[in-house]
Amino acid sequence: MDINYIGHATFELVEGDTRILIDPFLKGNSPVAQVGADDVDPTHIFLTHGHADHVADAVAVAKRTNAQCVAIVELAGWLNENGVENVADPNLGGTVEFEGGWVRLVPAWHTSTTPDGKTTNTPAGLVINLGGKTVYHLGDTALFSDLQLVGRRDDIDVALMCIGGHYTMDRHDGVTAAELVGAKQVIPCHYNTFPPIETDAQAFKSDVESKTSSEVVVLEPGESHSA
Repeated sequence: MDINYIGHATFELVEGDTRILIDPFLKGNSPVAQVGADDVDPTHIFLTHGHADHVADAVAVAKRTNAQCVAIVELAGWLNENGVENVADPNLGGTVEFEGGWVRLVPAWHTSTTPDGKTTNTPAGLVINLGGKTVYHLGDTALFSDLQLVGRRDDIDVALMCIGGHYTMDRHDGVTAAELVGAKQVIPCHYNTFPPIETDAQAFKSDVESKTSSEVVVLEPGESHSA
């Protein structure tokens, strides 16, 4: 499986003909993304929550591609209201199966409302199984002890983890989160997009690798990693 880091919290997971776009915040909206809404062709779009820096391009991409969107039920309803038809609407703990894998929604400690302010929705993390690999996108979250339950339930190959602070946990809390999750590899995200979330990803890498068995892979926007 190829993991393409588009920037901020936006990733693309690719295995064969399956292309999963997570939290599309793309060029024209994101100051770090190098690809725009017309440059991606996902088969699936998975959303962690409704803040603009995670869904800004979701409706446009979904309408153009008819990709299956998976989002917590209230956010899924907002997608429907905005003309997106191919939507699955689980709640926390719910699993959606698709050809070649599945995705399960797990808790994340954060807040969430849609960009138009009309729909409040509960944030989630995403546990994604694709091509025999399991990826855990923590979503926007604070540090909390139940992160360890995800690693108990599934053997996590790669954790996509926010470290920027201010709006989410910072790199120091991220080290503890890495200990709790116990993933084989950790890819940091949600940092250096805006001044309030500037941080040192290499320091995070050093701390995690000195205190846990996880390997940290630091990607710049536009770079990829094979898991």
